[in-house]
Amino acid sequence: MKDQRITVVYLTQSAMIAAIYVVLTVFISAFNLASGVIQVRISEALTILPAFSNAAVPGLFVGCLISNLITGCAPFDVVFGSIATLLGAVGTYLLRDKSRFLAPIPPIVSNILIIPFILKLVYDFPGSIPFFMLTVGIGEVISCGFLGLLLYQAISPIKELLFPDSDQDNNSSDNV
Repeated sequence: MKDQRITVVYLTQSAMIAAIYVVLTVFISAFNLASGVIQVRISEALTILPAFSNAAVPGLFVGCLISNLITGCAPFDVVFGSIATLLGAVGTYLLRDKSRFLAPIPPIVSNILIIPFILKLVYDFPGSIPFFMLTVGIGEVISCGFLGLLLYQAISPIKELLFPDSDQDNNSSDNV
């Protein structure tokens, strides 16, 4: 039976992913692209990482939560925006053994289904929910689909170096 304690490597990977997510979000918020009707949150490219390690799931959730707090999001946005990223990360983790082209789909879909309602109901931006689904969807395709798949390609050759326990993570969820 495998040791069920959370390892130092797992915690370190999660913390680093959270930190990188925060840095990228704060950076892109300087260009007003981290939130709003038109958003290309480049940190969402990191939602591809659960394809390599389950440590990315809590890292992405915590990173999004901290980012939303730092960038001044409304409380409902902090909660439900972070949940959208969490659901996307879990979906990517569940599809990790499938085609790499499927990996970005869960975060794209979860954000398309959740964020437009936040934009309309919390921030009362002018426009319709279908319009917000389109604008958020385009941003997510850029972030998760295009940038995420580029990140996947860059990490694939060195995944054992970056995620040394990834084989164990992908074969078992005992570390969670």
